[in-house]
Amino acid sequence: MSIILNIETATTNCSVSLSKEGETFALLEDNSKQYSHAERLHVYINQILEENNIKSSQIDAIAVSKGPGSYTGLRIGVSAAKGLCFALDKPLISVSTLEALARQVKEENGLIIPMLDARRMEVYSAVFDANFNTIREIEAQILDEQSFASYLEKGKVYFIGNGVEKTKGLIQHENAVFIDDKLPSANEMSVVAYNKYKKSDIEDVAYFEPYYLKDFVALKPKKKS
Repeated sequence: MSIILNIETATTNCSVSLSKEGETFALLEDNSKQYSHAERLHVYINQILEENNIKSSQIDAIAVSKGPGSYTGLRIGVSAAKGLCFALDKPLISVSTLEALARQVKEENGLIIPMLDARRMEVYSAVFDANFNTIREIEAQILDEQSFASYLEKGKVYFIGNGVEKTKGLIQHENAVFIDDKLPSANEMSVVAYNKYKKSDIEDVAYFEPYYLKDFVALKPKKKS
């Protein structure tokens, strides 16, 4: 029996789950529009363990959403996961944020495009088939009316994530299906983390870094008038 603690902080959703053999049996998350990771993440981790009578020593591995996503959110999640791995001497598993997001779509046919909002008209996206096999790797791209046209011509395409809102205003194709108000969650991390755990597909805790996709750019504060 394997128990995995899953941590998702790539967007505003501060999300923690416990899974057994790839099935989520406990979930705590704050799916608000404000980043609350610094205040809530460690509280949620302690709470979910206590409420389910799980000792930290009983955890077999810790999985963390590796990105892409919010620079600060990813840093907080990865730092917490690495700290726990060091303290408990447990393996670290990284889970693609976009793959976990794609797994919220349950369709037998068509393609799934999870997308996270970046700056202006840019999104981080990937393309998966209905079995969550990768069709196109993760990219940062600027949206226009022809974005994903080659996929839309072949059949239904399901768009999910907080990049959907800006996409709806550009893509009018009849095969486009937009799934609103969805963010990555630790719930869907469970099966991905377990599959990697079974194969001993783990990270080097000392050197692992989040997958930012683009370099972090600090914005200069506006001058006071």
